[in-house]
Amino acid sequence: MDLFRVLNLDEVSHGLAGLSMFPYFDTAHYTVSVMALREQPGALEVARRSPFACWFSSMLYCFGGGILSGLMMAEAPIAPLSNSINVLMASVIWYLVFYCPQDMVYSCTALFPVHLVLTGMKEVTRTWKVLGGVAEAHSKYKDGLLVMIAIGWAKGAGGGLISNFEQLVRGVWKPETNELLKMTYPTKITLIGAVLFALQQTQYLAIQKHHLMLLYTVFTVVNKTSMMLTGSSSSPFAPIESVVHRTFFAGPSPSFTSENKTSVVKKGTGESLNRAAVPETSKAPGFSSKTAAHNRGKGSPKKAKVQSESTETESCKKSD
Repeated sequence: MDLFRVLNLDEVSHGLAGLSMFPYFDTAHYTVSVMALREQPGALEVARRSPFACWFSSMLYCFGGGILSGLMMAEAPIAPLSNSINVLMASVIWYLVFYCPQDMVYSCTALFPVHLVLTGMKEVTRTWKVLGGVAEAHSKYKDGLLVMIAIGWAKGAGGGLISNFEQLVRGVWKPETNELLKMTYPTKITLIGAVLFALQQTQYLAIQKHHLMLLYTVFTVVNKTSMMLTGSSSSPFAPIESVVHRTFFAGPSPSFTSENKTSVVKKGTGESLNRAAVPETSKAPGFSSKTAAHNRGKGSPKKAKVQSESTETESCKKSD
């Protein structure tokens, strides 16, 4: 893009594209992930009761994206754990965060300036994870746009997407925390990145890859750090999500639906009562005329008796 050349950002984007994540950025990713696990309710109790369960949960936090994308690509889910150096590094960080004497490591990394820098470095790794998942899917499915988006999303936000399974490892079952039911900011921003990189990979988005990497990385880092600085937990996409939801996915209002159901129920109840009040035999054709004729012919017993007595009296008078 000419704008990148004018602003002298072309070399910066090339330098960022060639940046290695190991060891500094990977260390930041593992540290922030294990700290997030420690801050979960009941995590410290699990660490004391079952260190292996705590370690396994930490590995799911650190390598969840690779595990989930491997399952989706029909590959070995333990492939991300085949890199012994990364696993050893993550394990050392896990031990120091949970079991360091005097809790020195967690206390130092929890300091706001240190945590802010580590979080920004972790956001940089998100770009490489999403791009790696999209490229891996593109190597097998050239025209599979949705597959690229799904694999890139899984590799960049797998730790959150498999959070329910990770909770089961710690003996917790909270299905209402499913990321698909209520997405958090990292899951949303990863999905956006997967869509953008998939469109670029299939040439639907006219931008070079290293330029998109720079734009996306700057966007994620600035957003996350600004959210931490302002103490805001709301997503910056909330206004757009609200408008889209009200426009396309709101459906009929609950009050309108309940009113319709109430009117239908009342109408149906009134009709059923009317049917119950009128005998079914009265609906038959000719029923009323037959009944009237029958009543005229039969009459009441008292009336018949009076008529018979008057007839006898008249006959007696005639005979007299």
